[in-house]
Amino acid sequence: MVWGSRPLLRKYGNFIDDLRIYVKGGTGGMGYPRLGGEGGRGGDVWLVAKEKITLKRTKDRFPQKRFVAGAGANSSVPALKGEKGTDCEVDVPLGISVTSCDGKQIGELNKAGERILVARGGIGGCLVTNFLPLKGQIQTVHLDLKLIADVGLVGFPNAGKSSLLSKISLAKPQIADYPFTTLKPELGKIMYPDYKQVSVADLPGLIEGAHANKGMGHKFLKHVERTKQLLFVVDISGFRLSSKTRFRTAFETILLLTQELELYKEELWTKPALLAVNKMDLPNAQESLNELTKQLQNPQDSLHLVEKELIPQNIINFKDIIPVSAHTGEGIEELKTCIRQSLDEEAEKENEEYQKEKLRILQTSEV
Repeated sequence: MVWGSRPLLRKYGNFIDDLRIYVKGGTGGMGYPRLGGEGGRGGDVWLVAKEKITLKRTKDRFPQKRFVAGAGANSSVPALKGEKGTDCEVDVPLGISVTSCDGKQIGELNKAGERILVARGGIGGCLVTNFLPLKGQIQTVHLDLKLIADVGLVGFPNAGKSSLLSKISLAKPQIADYPFTTLKPELGKIMYPDYKQVSVADLPGLIEGAHANKGMGHKFLKHVERTKQLLFVVDISGFRLSSKTRFRTAFETILLLTQELELYKEELWTKPALLAVNKMDLPNAQESLNELTKQLQNPQDSLHLVEKELIPQNIINFKDIIPVSAHTGEGIEELKTCIRQSLDEEAEKENEEYQKEKLRILQTSEV
């Protein structure tokens, strides 16, 4: 199928995943030379991870993007030791990476309640400073959001990721019969009978060259980094972005997606992965699935049919291949079951490794 009759939208909608803010620690308070009194230290600026907070909300509340802590109190006869200035706390979402304006990593905030000091207050006037206060630290910091989700949907535009997300979760993403309907990451929750919830991120469709930042590739690929596992979604009938681009079979699509991931960050292809083969309601879909399954079982036998530059260094070994139709609902329940089983298996492995490491540390300390 050829897409391209509609213009490609390039804006991110209301979603913001990076923000630069100005932070300034409070100035210290004046000292009291005659009595040796010390001024209070200026307040500090902290970033605090909070749930249900977005960068857009932070930007809307503080359009100037300036955060300044309070000044320390001056030393006085009634209070020779001045009070510390009021701290400034900036609420930010979970999954934030914080860097300075020169690109140096300051830290990350991944759990609710975690804090990072980004601007320290100046010390109050004292003997060392000739009782003159010092100004607080000033800098511009970059907040970079990488979504945290259990599962990340990966696929080319119009593979049916948004439709699939709406079927397996409570999310209501924009869906239309043309590429790039997903202009911003969407988060959905799969609800299971035992009340377990699994978060799923629908990432905007990649294009060839996304690793080199084509089509805002880096903005999309970075959100894959913090997902526990990947769910590849491919159109069984293949894909063609426009009349100017080549048609890709489902097998070629999987190779290209793998290549984009490993070229962006090599360890991404090592994440546990499932494959949802979508649009099984189309004519001849079963024959195409049989051919694709054969190719994936012995990929080396089919690589000679593919252009050399499309072949990734590593072929992903999918834990499960699930044929689905987001249109008719075929295979949806099986897909949800496979996602849960895969996550539970990985959690069990992690727990076993953690217990082994604890035992190793215990044995080492006893020696």
